[in-house]
Amino acid sequence: MKKIILSAVAVLAFGFTNAQGVKFGAKVALNVASLTGDVEDASSLVGFQIGGFAEFKISEKFAFQPELMYSAQGGKETFQEGGSDIDVTTKLGYINIPLMAKYYVAEKFSLEAGPQIGFLTSAKNKFEGGGESLEVDVKDSTSSVDFGLNLGAGYDFTEKLSAGVRYNFGLSNTYDDEGDADIKNAVLSVSLGYKF
Repeated sequence: MKKIILSAVAVLAFGFTNAQGVKFGAKVALNVASLTGDVEDASSLVGFQIGGFAEFKISEKFAFQPELMYSAQGGKETFQEGGSDIDVTTKLGYINIPLMAKYYVAEKFSLEAGPQIGFLTSAKNKFEGGGESLEVDVKDSTSSVDFGLNLGAGYDFTEKLSAGVRYNFGLSNTYDDEGDADIKNAVLSVSLGYKF
């Protein structure tokens, strides 16, 4: 499945390389990530994104921007066991492929929306409480593929330098073996991009 999706993205990207107005770039972002749904006392976890993108200008107002990003996300929650608070920090690493449609409201300001697929690279839970700390690899019980929807906005300071803000709504359950529990990713990111 991964090979099919990555091949499709590669073919799509190469198919657009002859189009006018193609710009390639790199970007970094600060993530404020959390887990939503069936979680108690959830709080955010600060992470990051790093990767590259290609912007294909379709017209003066519209552009298509596929990206390939590594994203550190997850969340924190607290629960009680034996009268003590237990803090659980979930750290998830993904290779995300957002496929963004951009609409330039003004010359330098754009709105964007699009789907995203993510491939899990790592998953760890850190348990802290009662003076004890334990980190457990939970990749085997975490969904290997994550689907989401992105909404955001961007501003081009110059032809090369831009900034953006984006919110990712997780659409699929993060865990495979949590029974009826429904836990999804949610990520707010603020990015800086540079077009070559």
